Amino acid sequence: MRTRCSRAGALHFEAVRRILLLPFLVACAPLSTARYSPLVQAVPASAPRETSASVSPWREVGRSVEARPLRVRTVGQGPRRVLWVGGIHGNEPEGSIATAALPADFLAAGLADRVTLTILEDANPDGRAHKTRGNARGIDLNRNYPARNFVPSKDRGAAPLSEPEARVVHDLVQSSQPDLMIVCHSWSDRQFINFDGPAHDLARRFSDLTGYPLVASSAINATPGSLGSFVGHDLGRAILTIEWRKGRDWQEAWEETRTAALAVIGGEP
Repeated sequence: MRTRCSRAGALHFEAVRRILLLPFLVACAPLSTARYSPLVQAVPASAPRETSASVSPWREVGRSVEARPLRVRTVGQGPRRVLWVGGIHGNEPEGSIATAALPADFLAAGLADRVTLTILEDANPDGRAHKTRGNARGIDLNRNYPARNFVPSKDRGAAPLSEPEARVVHDLVQSSQPDLMIVCHSWSDRQFINFDGPAHDLARRFSDLTGYPLVASSAINATPGSLGSFVGHDLGRAILTIEWRKGRDWQEAWEETRTAALAVIGGEP
């Protein structure tokens, strides 16, 4: 009887001892990388930190026809103002990687004190979801602005700014008053830098750094109601359109044009 009680007491003591020691054992144990998010592990120690002082959170500034959010963030706090649009035709997604990588690359280039960069993630999320050029109503969102050359049609809309997505872009232009606007596009069989308004020198700089041909909108087909017509010609603001070759690798496209994009964002001559 005494032996059985002694054994039970010893077992009870050992259980209590382990419970009391557990927090110390956990605290002293080596940390396993499996406990951390892959996203955290993927960030190199040298990468610039996106602090609240340099990069804002994404904020919703409107909704598409099918109620998908249109999101904006700002990077930097400098006097130069640049507006970047990550895409406007849903079947031209080549600017996606560039738009995602831009905040960190912008900070790494030391532009935060020189430029306030506003990034619209995607102006046509419905078109992106459906892989169509136009939005959910079939309207080309790059032909729906109140430019002097607007002409109503089935694919341009009955009136300027008939589409909620176009109104978001228009309002961002009016509120940010950009010194430069950059819009991501792609072209079926070539790549080039397109410009409108007082953007020739910036387009030339981009062309020199990439080898992309420089093409004025006046050398392409008429674009009634386009952002280039409205922002570049009617408002007199510099606007560049990056035309990557459609279907190419998105990461390679950004790596090929990163230096040039950052140079024109920073206003390099």
